[in-house]
This record gives sequence, structure tokens and C-alpha cells, in this order.
Amino acid sequence: MFRKILIANRGEIACRVAATCRRLGIRTVAVYSDADADARHVAFCDEAVHIGGAAARDSYLRADHIIEVARATGAQAIHPGYGFLSENEGFAEACAAAGLVFIGPPASAIRAMGSKSAAKQLMETAAVPLVPGYHGEDQDPALLRREADRIGYPVLLKASAGGGGKGMRVVEAPEAFEAALASVKREALASFGDERVLVEKYLTRPRHIEIQVFADSQGHCVYLFERDCSVQRRHQKVLEEAPAPGMSEERRRAMGEAAVAAARAVGYVGAGTVEFIANQDGSFYFMEMNTRLQVEHPVTEMITGQDLVEWQLRVAAGEPLPLAQEQLRIDGHALEARIYAENPDKQFLPSTGTLRYLRTPAAVQFMRGGAVDGNPHGPAGVRIDAGVREGDTISPYYDPMIAKLIVWGRDRDEALARMRQALAAYQVVGLSTNVAFLQRLVACEAFAQADLDTGLIERNRAVLFPPAAPVGMEAIALAVAALQAREATERRVDEADPHSPWVRAGAWRLNGRARRELRLAKADGTILEVALVEQGGRATLFFADQAAPFAAACAAADVRVDLGTRRVHGQVHADGERFHLFHDGRHDVLTLLDPLAHAGEGEGEGGKLTAPMPGKVIAVLVEAGASVVRGTPLLVMEAMKMEHTISAPVDGTVGELLYAVGDQVSEGAQLLTFAGRA
Repeated sequence: MFRKILIANRGEIACRVAATCRRLGIRTVAVYSDADADARHVAFCDEAVHIGGAAARDSYLRADHIIEVARATGAQAIHPGYGFLSENEGFAEACAAAGLVFIGPPASAIRAMGSKSAAKQLMETAAVPLVPGYHGEDQDPALLRREADRIGYPVLLKASAGGGGKGMRVVEAPEAFEAALASVKREALASFGDERVLVEKYLTRPRHIEIQVFADSQGHCVYLFERDCSVQRRHQKVLEEAPAPGMSEERRRAMGEAAVAAARAVGYVGAGTVEFIANQDGSFYFMEMNTRLQVEHPVTEMITGQDLVEWQLRVAAGEPLPLAQEQLRIDGHALEARIYAENPDKQFLPSTGTLRYLRTPAAVQFMRGGAVDGNPHGPAGVRIDAGVREGDTISPYYDPMIAKLIVWGRDRDEALARMRQALAAYQVVGLSTNVAFLQRLVACEAFAQADLDTGLIERNRAVLFPPAAPVGMEAIALAVAALQAREATERRVDEADPHSPWVRAGAWRLNGRARRELRLAKADGTILEVALVEQGGRATLFFADQAAPFAAACAAADVRVDLGTRRVHGQVHADGERFHLFHDGRHDVLTLLDPLAHAGEGEGEGGKLTAPMPGKVIAVLVEAGASVVRGTPLLVMEAMKMEHTISAPVDGTVGELLYAVGDQVSEGAQLLTFAGRA
């Protein structure tokens, strides 16, 4: 076994690999960019070396520099994690040339599976079922259009060297083909340095099911069952689970054996994932093979009781697979939710900022046959894989994942209940997240009943993207209690003197009552009028034609409020005049308004189109003075390797273009001036 390895990655996967190495007594070397100098993975590893600028091309993609660091620190092997250099055949070859073990498959296997079109041709030879499509080398746009017409719409355009949902577009009709092809080629070139695409028949209600395979250098190959990754947005996975609901043993065996055949066809060694697209009738087709550890590997670990990173290390060190196929079994059910810094209500645009406040459900990490803390068959069963801590920054340079929340249950219903409970306890302040969206997703009937396909989110938009719920009396009471507690702390000038008249500066009045009126603003700008009346040592809270006796107690962020016979518990985090209220699984945000500071409130910006996130302008689609209608694409931005089109909000005329192709813009920057027509 290795004595020291270098982890050529960042974030949660670097921490995940380091955790297994620590358990096995293997020292780890972290690498970090300018943006990650204080990152969690840097502190978590035994050593850390700076490798360059914030952009990935200046740091985590500098293969030659990473190899130099590995040799200089005495590392014997390099674990690439996922993303970055994990599926780079040149990097695998360079590691071998430098006398370092690449903890991944042979470069030949990466090469064979790196091109989706070549991989499909190889799978056809290995008798693995394929989706009807065109996977050829001729990339003439006219030919691609003819092939799409032959296959029949809708078709899926997919970057040949792609992955992670990038470089993919569904084309519903022939007239949309050319624009979609141009967009896919741009995104593919930016993300993978290769603009080649393939064309496939787009199945209307498919499930995305993948098989975890593992092979060693002695010729053994096994499958560790399946994961259902059907719940996706923008072709990127949101929820994963194992095993796949409704999977028969016969179908599981057929898919597993097909995956093993795919791995053997390329002489595979190490961890890999063979991805299939499956029809509702049980038929399945090969999509691609990811020659690395997957983001969703924890659900496989939870149901098999195996540490897949440990398997990677042992196989890379030349050891045989720890178990044979007949020794592997499924125990229980696991779900994984990806906690992202993004805004689901704005088409999942990534969010950047500082994690000013972060509270997570209590985590108990276990493997079957024993637990780090607790019994895996008891109430425990929550695991969190994270690469960030409170106070860390989610930057625009990398994937906006905050953490992976993984739960285990004896069956799917128990796992679902545990996931709902865990999501309700996840609290983040400082940027937008998808936590509330995930809560709605796991609670929606389609997911709860395992009516799964890749269009689940779109089919259930009315449930998953409802109008903002009204703020209730409970949230108002929590905000008022937190405000009182803060003001009491600010007034306390002499804590050593409990009899100081300033220790308690309440609303006492001689022979009268005190009425305090407050104005609170919701996130959408709605103003809420609240009144707190105190008389004779008692208080009453008035809000929206409701009145209730009010008494509160606060201990740091934990707040308890009694509203007559109702007792409300919650957590409140004050960020300036903004109060983040976490109660009963909800996250409400209320801002205390100073009536003297908001006289001009409600005046619009008028004529501005601003950047919804930091990024780079990659295409300007109109000229100054152009007359456009609502929805006309104006320019295209790229952020976190994804394209985002900025469109005209109403009919109007384009004024001055303030940025050109290649310019970097910050979130909220005005991109152009625009005059709407009445």
C-alpha cells in the first residue's frame, strides 16, 4: 500500500479521499489555487502546496506542475478525484512516465471511452445495446442535420468529449437544429477543448440508471449494483438513489453483466461507471462510461458497506478486488441530494458569496457491519460529504456545490423520511441555495411514488416552483424576538452591574401602554406592518388582522416564542438588518426597515439589463439600435462552464452595449441599456 499520495483536486472529493487515506494511515498532499488558500481540503490534508491562480487552467489543470509537486513531496501516487484531470489520458500517461501511479484506469481505457462516439462504436462490437443515433467522425453540419432528420425529432445533441451535463441540447424540431448545434459546439469547446458532437434519439420518458463497476489488474471485474440518477435539471443530476426503485433481479443482472462487458472491452482497471438510459418498459441502452469515481458514489457505499476509495487505492497498489461478485449484496436504500449554491427560481443560476452561517443535520457516517457512531440499523443514517465550512466562499471559478447530503434507511420509505428530516435541518445564510427546492422535490408525489424519469422536474413545475408562501405569525414572532434580544444586548453597558437601569430598557410607561410599530420587508419587496403592544408587564403581537399574547426567550441563535398557548421554536441569524428565520423546515428572510431610510423605495432601475451572476460574455447577438421583441436573445454569458442567455424582458430597442465578447463581468453589472416600448 502507498505511504503518501497527492490529491489532484479540491473541495468535497479531496476531503473524501483524504478521509479514507487517514483511516488507512496514508499521508496526503493537497494542492490549491489562489482562490483556495484557506479551503477545507487544504487544512484537512497532511501537506499542502500552492499551484497557481484561481482559474482552473492556471492551477488544477496544470498537469506538469502537479506532477512536479508530487515528485517534490515524495508522493508515490496521484488520485485525480473527479472533474479536472480525472479523465485526461495525457495526464495518466505523464504520471506513469514520471514513475507515479495514477489512481484510475489505464490511459488506453480513458482514450477508448473519452470519445462518446468511439465508445459507442466499441460497445456495438461488444454487443452492448445502444440508443439509435449518429456517432461518426464526419462533423459536417449538413450531415449532422441529415442524421437528425433520419433519426427523427426530438434528438439530443451531445458533446463527444463531454460529461457532467455540459454541452447538451434537446432539439425538438428541424428549424431549431442549427442554433442548438452552434451552442453545443461553443460549450463543448469551452469545457472540453473539443467541439465534436454526436446525435441521438431523445427518449421522451427515460430513466437514467448507472452501474458501478470495478476491475483489478488480475482480470477480475464486478458490478456493485445500480444507481438511479433520473432526477435532473439542465442535464445535471440533483437526486440519486440506490438501488433503483422497481428494479427486478433479472434486469439488475442483465445491466450489471452488460456493464462488466463494457469494462472488459477496454481492458478496464479501477472504478468506473457505465451509464444507461432505460425505457419505462425495462429496455436499456448504453450512453457512456465515466472512467473515474462518480459524485454519487456514496449511495453505493451506503447500500454495500464498502469504501470505494479504499478499493481504488488497493487496486492501484496492485492488490486484487476485495470481494467477488457473489460476495456483494444490497442492504437497505440510500438517497443523495446535492446541496448547491444556486437559485432554482432563476433557472438554477449559480450563486456566489460567503457562507456566513451554516448549520447541518447531525451526521453519522457508517459502513454496514459497524458504525463510527451508532448503529446503522437504528435511528442513525445521515452522512455529509462537504468541502466547505462556515466562513468559506463559493467563488465563480469552480462548481458551486456546497455539500452532498446522503441518507440511509432500511427501505426507500425510511430513507425518504430521513432525507426530509435532514433537509429541514440544513441552514445556509449568505447566498442562494437549492435546499427549499430539494425539500419540495423529495416531498412531491411523483418522487415519493418512484414515478421517475429525466423529465420529472419539468413535469412537476407547478408543485416544485410554487408562488412564494405567505409569511406567518410564527416567523414574524421569531423576528421580533430576535430583534428584542439584539437591542437588549446593544443597550447593556455594564454587565458587571445587574442592577444597572440600562440592563433592562423595556417598554415600561407610567400609567399607560407602549406601542411599537415595525415595518418588515420580504425578499420580494412586500412590506409587512407589525405592532407590539406592552402594558402591565404583558405583550401582544399584532400582524395581518391577527393578535396573540407574546413572550420570548433567546439563547444565541435559538429562539423560543410563546404565542398564547402555542410554543414556537426556531433559529434566527441576523445579518445586519436582515433576519434569516429557520422554522419548521422553512427559511424566511425579513428585513427591518428604517422608515427614514426608505423614502425612495420602489423606484425601478428602468432600462437596465444586469448580469445574473459573475461570468464572461461569450457572444453578443444584437447591435446597438436594434428593435427586438420580448424573449429575443441579446447576449450569452458563460459561468461555471455553463452558458446563460440574456433575453429582452419586453419589446423594445437596444441602446448602448456596455461589454464585448471576452469581457468579464461581475454579478449585477449593467450589460446594456434598453428602452422598452409601451
